[in-house]
Amino acid sequence: MEPQLLCCEGSRPSIRRAYRDSNLLTERVLQALLRAEDKYLPAPNYFKCAQREISPHMRRVVATWMLEVCEEQKCEEEVFPLAINYMDRFLSVEATKKNHLQLVGAACMFLASKLKETFPLTVEKLCIYTDNSITSCQLLQMELLVLTKLKWDLSSVTPLDFIDHFLSRLPVRRENIPILKKHAQTFVALCATDVKFIASPPSMVAAGSVGAAVEGLQLRMADDSMVSEKLTEHLALTIRSDSDCLRACQEQIESLLETSLRQAQHHHHTVTMETKNINEGLDLSATPTDVQDINI
Repeated sequence: MEPQLLCCEGSRPSIRRAYRDSNLLTERVLQALLRAEDKYLPAPNYFKCAQREISPHMRRVVATWMLEVCEEQKCEEEVFPLAINYMDRFLSVEATKKNHLQLVGAACMFLASKLKETFPLTVEKLCIYTDNSITSCQLLQMELLVLTKLKWDLSSVTPLDFIDHFLSRLPVRRENIPILKKHAQTFVALCATDVKFIASPPSMVAAGSVGAAVEGLQLRMADDSMVSEKLTEHLALTIRSDSDCLRACQEQIESLLETSLRQAQHHHHTVTMETKNINEGLDLSATPTDVQDINI
């Protein structure tokens, strides 16, 4: 019987995943990550020292845009926090004009995507996501500048590098691990958008995210002996940190989530009221938001 040839031209092939390698979750690897993480921390006060035009608010807006692009393009989880690390490290050493900040963010996503994705983001797509406010040539030039300022060292340690290590060391019921990991990854992404966590070590953010995920999901450990208080102490010991510092970080993460949810709820309420006004034929120019039209 002759073998059949399958033509897959024009279609995107499925991504093949390697099996989990338990050798990557050993104590030796964890200690290596803990030793290396400080090397990739950005300057905590770069808004005052290196930047004159860029403010924390601008950084949050661009970071949120980067997160939306990564989510819409279904990028690997590692792409967004890695891109944020590149951007913060770049802004720590290079004075940047405020109208170039989105260009920097796009270049950092481009680099992180090429490092972590099987099918990386393209220059054309990234330009479209900026409403074509940047050109392909500008993006490629900025990519080279970012690489130069980072000294071509792109193997940054991010909070996601620690998540599997922590979960493998906790007596968590196996059926709870996927949802626990997903929630922890969400917390990590949320922290990356907030300037309060710029100087926080990745291991601290990861441990706080795991603790917040366990607390939020109200999960108990497999042997029902380790609740959230003991979990915090265990994680603090793992990352060689003070338990009070880790508990404060976890509380800050939980507070950030509450603020984010309130803002999302307020935005939903605002859009609902504007839609209701449109349906009732009211003059929106008299409303406080001065919205003339809205696309639903």
